[in-house]
Amino acid sequence: MKVLVDVGVGKAVETWLAAQGHDVLPLRNVDPRLPDAEVLSRALREGRLVMTMDKDFGELVYRMG
Repeated sequence: MKVLVDVGVGKAVETWLAAQGHDVLPLRNVDPRLPDAEVLSRALREGRLVMTMDKDFGELVYRMG
């Protein structure tokens, strides 16, 4: 599974996912200040699941359709 891990999730989760064989892209390695809409767009473009602790993502997904 391809996963984009948001900054608030933590390195331990990133490490565990990678150890399980998942394709992990930590947002901290890309741009930790990337706006939520751009995070979601990148995940969609790359076919990645977004793992986040940010409650705003649910509303953003709803608005973006």
